Amino acid sequence: MSSSRIFVGRLGGRGVFDPAGERIGRVRDVLVIYRAAAAPRVVGLIVEIPGKRRVFVPIGRVTSIAAGQVITTGLINVRRFEQRGGETRMIAEMIGREVGLVDGTRATIEDAAIDRSRSGDWTVSELFVRLPKPAAPFARGETRIVRWADVRLPSDASGAQSAELLIQTLVDLKPADLAEALLELPQTRMIEVVGELSDDRVADALEEMVEEDQLALLAQLPIARTADVLDRMEPDDAADLISVLPAARGEELLELMEPEEAKDVRRLLEYDADTAGGLMSPSPIVLSGEASVAEGLAMIRREEVPVPMASAVYVTHPPYETPTGEYLGMAHFQKMLRFPPHERISALIDGEIEAIPASASASEVARRLASYDLVALPVVDEQRQLVGVVTIDDVLDHLLPDDWRHADEPQGPENGSGR
Repeated sequence: MSSSRIFVGRLGGRGVFDPAGERIGRVRDVLVIYRAAAAPRVVGLIVEIPGKRRVFVPIGRVTSIAAGQVITTGLINVRRFEQRGGETRMIAEMIGREVGLVDGTRATIEDAAIDRSRSGDWTVSELFVRLPKPAAPFARGETRIVRWADVRLPSDASGAQSAELLIQTLVDLKPADLAEALLELPQTRMIEVVGELSDDRVADALEEMVEEDQLALLAQLPIARTADVLDRMEPDDAADLISVLPAARGEELLELMEPEEAKDVRRLLEYDADTAGGLMSPSPIVLSGEASVAEGLAMIRREEVPVPMASAVYVTHPPYETPTGEYLGMAHFQKMLRFPPHERISALIDGEIEAIPASASASEVARRLASYDLVALPVVDEQRQLVGVVTIDDVLDHLLPDDWRHADEPQGPENGSGR
């Protein structure tokens, strides 16, 4: 093994390879065990392998650690990682923790170095810490590199811990990855991190969680914060979540939400969950037939428009917010690209695609989407008013098993051997 000092902050996200140079995954964290009279010992790495699965790789199967990559023996247990009592994740739990130094100064851990000892064990050798901010405005605290032996941990098990540095590693993750990263944290740490994340990012993560995890997380948040997060969720996802809460709790949240957001959610709650109305989003791109192709493309380009919803624009009589006037038809994005910018949208309407009634079953929606190779389908009420659009991802979320995001992959030869 390499004997060079490695800072864990630089190791996170680095590739993990087998002896032949084939990429196995990437490092997500380093797992250590605290010891009473010695520096914490590294027991292994938490590695994300294809399929977004996080597994445990014992340190004994790591042949080389460098800032740029990690080399292993190539043999890993692909059972999903579960943290045991007494184990600490360096990035998720150690970095950001407040500690004391031998001179009595308080400091916050901003990074930690691991090194191989003479006995062959990997241990935490040094910490990169920041001292408290001085009184001068805009000044930052002094930084130091200190030996582990010169650090005094708080007497409690966890100590004060800042979520700021961990959030920096989460901020750019895709929603599904963010949700998984949050759920893998110890509960107290997860709640602390959620408290520092923006409402938009918490909403993104909630939309990717199963119902049980959603409810467990929301139970830990103040009701006002929960309402703020629901405001930023897609209305259909917010409606699904509120529908499983006790009626009084759901109504309290709706009262706290922004009126326009709550209005959309209330309309969705009127439909059964397994119907087109219960699956749809109430915010499609709606235009007049007199609008130009250029206007339609400008609406599609808006960053906040989800990809499936940007596949088409929908033409109705006024008003142009759901529930709209009479539904006239839809114009596909690809077709719009083939017409001049000044062409009217009414000339592009696809007359072969019929809107689906809000009362139609989820299976009928799926059949219609498959029959016409669509990613979105307009939904109308009994008066043929456009009330929303159901997208293929909404249908898949409904039809797939509740635990599809965490379904086990085919097991490797070592699975079941434990660690």
